[in-house]
Amino acid sequence: MTDHDRHLVDAEELAMTARLRNLAAAALPGPLAEPPDLTQLAAESGLLDVAIDTVDTPVGQLVLGATEAGLVTCSYDDRDAVAARLASAVSPRVLRAPARLDPIRRQLDEYFAGRRTGFTGPVDLRLASDFGRQVLGLLGTIGYGHTTTYGALATALGRPTAARAVGHALGANPVCVIVPCHRVVGADGRLTGYAGGVAAKRTLLELERA
Repeated sequence: MTDHDRHLVDAEELAMTARLRNLAAAALPGPLAEPPDLTQLAAESGLLDVAIDTVDTPVGQLVLGATEAGLVTCSYDDRDAVAARLASAVSPRVLRAPARLDPIRRQLDEYFAGRRTGFTGPVDLRLASDFGRQVLGLLGTIGYGHTTTYGALATALGRPTAARAVGHALGANPVCVIVPCHRVVGADGRLTGYAGGVAAKRTLLELERA
């Protein structure tokens, strides 16, 4: 995203904020009324299609994004890059909305504290390819604390020679950690490619094995 693009985004956010304030003022029947939830107001007013925010974790900062259909991204990439991808692939109405993402943020906190072994809530895999969705759909069969191999997933898909293609699909997983591609390792047990880096992959597997 260029500086010019950032300025445009900032201008759009300011315009959205002004519209939300006007809507909020109109929604308040009197000076003692409770202020409305601006995130909900934005969604109801057609100003918000994708909520986005960041969360700090032991494996680095993750960028979270959610649509009405569910969590659409949990990414190690820079927030501006994620926002640009979402704006292009989903909707230009991407807005920082922490409240929408509080439930998954709490689940991530519990997971990294060792108090959670799985995640609940819908996942929106529209950013994955058709083949990617097939591969990612198999990850739910890998239990917490367990691993499988790229070759085993390829065989499960009926394409035993497609281990490399499986690896590429996992590398493009748009919902890391939540959809546990880190549980897939090389045939010899080596920790190969991962969007967050091998160190992050090792941290996640050690957390789960503990």
